[in-house]
Amino acid sequence: MSAGPIRLSQGAHTALRPATTARITGGFWAARRRVNAEVSVVQGPNRLEEAGNLANLRAAAGAPEAGSTGDFPFQDSDVHKWLEAASWQLADGGEGPGHDTLARQVERLAALVSAAQAKDGYLQTYHQLRPDAQRWTELRWGHELYCAGHLLQAAVAHRRATGERGLLDVAARFADLIDAVFGPGKDVDAVCGHPGIETALVELYRETGERRYLDLAGYFVDRRGQGSLGDGAADGTADPRPGAPYWQDHVRVRDATAVAGHAVRQLYLLAGAADLAAETGDTGLREALVRLWEDMAATKTYLTGGVGARHHLESFGDAYELPPDQAYAETCAAIASIQFGWRMALLTGDARYSDLVERTLFNGFASGVALDGERWLSVNPLQVRERHDDHDDHDDPKDTGNDRAARRTPWFRCACCPPNVMRLLASLPHYMASGDAEGLQLHQYASGSYAAGGGAVRVGTGYPWEGRIAVVVDEAPKEADWTLSLRIPHWAERYEATVGGEPVAERAQAGWLRLRRRWRPGETVVLSLPLCPRLTRPDPRVDAVRGCVAIERGPLVYCLEQQDQPAGLRLDDIALAPGTAPSPEHRPELLGGVTVITARALRRTGSRDGWWPYRDGGSGEPRTDPGEGTAGTDSTSTAARRAEAPEPAPVTAIPYYAWANREDGAMRVWIPV
Repeated sequence: MSAGPIRLSQGAHTALRPATTARITGGFWAARRRVNAEVSVVQGPNRLEEAGNLANLRAAAGAPEAGSTGDFPFQDSDVHKWLEAASWQLADGGEGPGHDTLARQVERLAALVSAAQAKDGYLQTYHQLRPDAQRWTELRWGHELYCAGHLLQAAVAHRRATGERGLLDVAARFADLIDAVFGPGKDVDAVCGHPGIETALVELYRETGERRYLDLAGYFVDRRGQGSLGDGAADGTADPRPGAPYWQDHVRVRDATAVAGHAVRQLYLLAGAADLAAETGDTGLREALVRLWEDMAATKTYLTGGVGARHHLESFGDAYELPPDQAYAETCAAIASIQFGWRMALLTGDARYSDLVERTLFNGFASGVALDGERWLSVNPLQVRERHDDHDDHDDPKDTGNDRAARRTPWFRCACCPPNVMRLLASLPHYMASGDAEGLQLHQYASGSYAAGGGAVRVGTGYPWEGRIAVVVDEAPKEADWTLSLRIPHWAERYEATVGGEPVAERAQAGWLRLRRRWRPGETVVLSLPLCPRLTRPDPRVDAVRGCVAIERGPLVYCLEQQDQPAGLRLDDIALAPGTAPSPEHRPELLGGVTVITARALRRTGSRDGWWPYRDGGSGEPRTDPGEGTAGTDSTSTAARRAEAPEPAPVTAIPYYAWANREDGAMRVWIPV
């Protein structure tokens, strides 16, 4: 894939640049991408037809009796995201009937989008189909610029994948209209309630060279935080006053100290700001982005990389407010975090951004789509209790369109996540490697071929099930030293590396193992990472999981699902035994082939009285009764303690991304000890 979502301008102010070519050919991500290409993307047009998205476009185009659903103002964006996903899939290569059919579907939907566009360039069917609707008057909830942003990104992808200009011309006409309407001294001096236009405008600038698109993106970034959206009051909304932080309109981006509000909106905005900083060299904006990423990573990110602690307003919540069972952790937020993190990795060259991208990719993102590619999760909790009831999330817990349920669903009424997953998986090779004047950097490990920084390599690995990563240098400068940089994941306490079978003398610094030498074609580097299971403790300020541990192996977070445990052993009754040594076992027949982890646990028997769930915790005074043993604070009687003695019980954990692929039931990541 020589085309990708980010194509920096020649003068971009970044430490690194995306690989010039990248292709994933085998292993974990190749399998997930194959299902995406053969199932998810293929089903997209039918899903959009059934949901009414395409009917809206036909009605806006003037088709007789086209009908429309018009349920949400952002429905056009689902079509645009599918077009982007399908375009990246076409760019990935391939031939045959499937490829040809996808190409025809892309052109059919692109033509439908073009036909729906108004003569002056405007395109948003929710407003076009309402005779009383006025453009740009409800920026808080109208999603006009948000839909435009996804159209622009789809058009750029289509242009890079096919070489055709048709959809790009549609997008440029809409962008020209927006540029004529928005800005100081123009008809509208305000921002959209849902960011997304910012990064799209920067990419349109990169594709066309039109500087005014970059300037318009800069206007939208700097205008936010100046109160143009008010407090959010709107007639007919369930929560009419979410407040300015909901859409990041409470403080300017460059002055903000903490991520806030709706998680997806915040991260789309920061991704756009990172694109802007990359093209302008704005150091103040760059410093703010580093500060905001650090706040998010240190205080508001789940172990899985998911973000968004609250169902209410889909927001980040407070620092260390990370409840496992009430986590929203929307799939779209994981995608937005990956997009922001990759841009920060390119901007700064810092390995920690790619560390979080890896964690999010394998866990909080990969869980969003079922292994069969046909069912989805919008929310990604870290615990689901026995007999979990989704009723509080929606009026009808059995509604298959419930995007807030902890159950996989064929599609959603608010279907932002499925096509978003499709476009990230279709463009995933773009996130693997980068280059600079010194050489090539491997950020993520997947079997494939990558070219950047004046050289090219082939990677072969069974990662994440195996820790051996073999890198063959196919091309490098013949008469000069060249650097191959391998990211050493932050979870890897040790590693081994060889070149041509000989241990390397270099040691990793700041997350990068940099191997600089004059390379011969065919030389092989082998990086070995330890994949021993490990127990992870939370920050003690995360009150919801204090006293618990999670099981991890390599980049994967693990969870317990009810169906893998001994009969009668409830997840709520499990505690890991002291000193347990988790043991891995690969099971090729389970969940498409996974490594499970077994551990020794204890079955907690509950209170001795049965009807009352609280226990005597002691008075805090030292014990004086010699029959009670050594002095301490536990005043519970010996008999009571004996009655409550836990029973040994083995437990089995599976990778978190694979949960909810067999049957609905209890699940948990954090386990008491």
